[in-house]
Amino acid sequence: MKKIKIVLIAAFVSVFTFTSCEDAYEIVQDGEINENSLKTLADMQSYLNGTYATLSTSTEIGFTGIFTDETGVGRGNGGQGLTTHRFLLNTSDGYADGIWYGRYVTINRVNRLLRMLENNIPTPTNPTDLATYNSIAAQARGLRALAYLQLQTYFSTDLSDDGALGAMLVTTVAEASDVFPRATNGEIFSLIESDLDFAINNLPATTTSYFLVNQDMINALRARMYLYRGNYPLAKQYANAVISGSGLNLTAATPVPANPPTNGGPGTAAWNNSFYGNNSTNPYRKMWNDSQRGEVIFALSRPPAQTWENIATQFTTNSSSANGSPLFEVSRNLFNILASKPGDIRRYANVDPTSILNPNYATDPAYITSDVIVIDKYPGKNVSGAPLRNDIKVFRLSEMHLILAECYASEGNINGATTSVASELKKIRDARNFLGVQPLPTYANATEAWADILLERRLELCFEGHRYIDLKRLGTLANKTMERDATDDSVSGTPLSIPNGDYRYTMPIPINEINANPGIQQNPGY
Repeated sequence: MKKIKIVLIAAFVSVFTFTSCEDAYEIVQDGEINENSLKTLADMQSYLNGTYATLSTSTEIGFTGIFTDETGVGRGNGGQGLTTHRFLLNTSDGYADGIWYGRYVTINRVNRLLRMLENNIPTPTNPTDLATYNSIAAQARGLRALAYLQLQTYFSTDLSDDGALGAMLVTTVAEASDVFPRATNGEIFSLIESDLDFAINNLPATTTSYFLVNQDMINALRARMYLYRGNYPLAKQYANAVISGSGLNLTAATPVPANPPTNGGPGTAAWNNSFYGNNSTNPYRKMWNDSQRGEVIFALSRPPAQTWENIATQFTTNSSSANGSPLFEVSRNLFNILASKPGDIRRYANVDPTSILNPNYATDPAYITSDVIVIDKYPGKNVSGAPLRNDIKVFRLSEMHLILAECYASEGNINGATTSVASELKKIRDARNFLGVQPLPTYANATEAWADILLERRLELCFEGHRYIDLKRLGTLANKTMERDATDDSVSGTPLSIPNGDYRYTMPIPINEINANPGIQQNPGY
């Protein structure tokens, strides 16, 4: 357990002073403080703010994009990430290491905060202070639940099986002599549900900031968790709770600037400047450049000032443009699907206007440099000096509608204008298309419906860290596998897919953990 102990006890344990979600943070590194010095609710609030800062899903986003069919090798790639892109997943994988230890950093901070609340702060008798006390604990436990769900998503072979192995169950601050075996899914999800119950019962009814754990975030987390667990009735209940109770609406594709492109092309210079610029008037684009909340339920704040992570560096080097040395680009297959849908705003919001589209890409031996489709999901903030940095959107309203679509599919309600797979997917397609209302789909059978759900999740949630688990969950139901184009790699003849059910749809326990904790059980295939 040496490696995990080092991470849990020491790494990233910092205290942040926080005045609003948009403000910069003042970092005080661990070693300058000790637990006994934090004795007020203000101290606990500062420590909680630092705990928010440790949580990230960018590693999951990068791994999912590169491992699946979301990306192709970019013209600026000098070998970065190619083993992952070619499905060579092993116990030394840096993404597995980053997800495993990154989530335990957050878990350890929560455990430390809960211990300090219990030991250092007498339970307040003043109602206002008591509400603050409970809210701090509730937010912390919400963050721990999210961290554990991420671990379960990537490291458990079957989230629906309570007896399958999950992550390590750590509810105390790790000490040098501690050893943590892997717990069962049943044990991990029992803790998650306990955390979520506490959070929902102790959070304020309303929270002004979507950067803080709030009741809508807890319901969204529950909806996703129960979906992954195959508990469709509860997934449906909590997705509906968010849709009806959050006050949010699906972010519209309109208005768009004058003379919008309708053929999948890049558009005129005037249209590009108006749509992509910092002063864009398009609501969907504004949601991604962080100038408007849009339909975001919960996001991780990444202010433009100071040394925060830059989410776009998962896929590019200097900027989200053709001249920014892109390491990975929009996969040709994904782009072709987006470009085949006239008026779909996602075609433009996800693809930078400096992209170079080669109609003869399939036969051009120099396709790596002549066909450059730059990922622009993370265009940088709409301020100068932050070209690679954006808030990380963890839950959006569209995911709740997609969850409902799966729930209806499980019930056999695939067709119809209401309460069906077709009706939920139509809501998203209507919102995302600036040319108008889209047709109501019809399905000949359940397999077609599952395939359309998987397709819509691919288009709607691309580069947000969903495709890996979606293929694992839905590939067999939809009779679909990864769909890469032959030009998505720089070397012809490389594998374009892995079969459904492949062991690599579960990540390996990192070798550092195995070496330091030899009793821990590895996942099959590694």
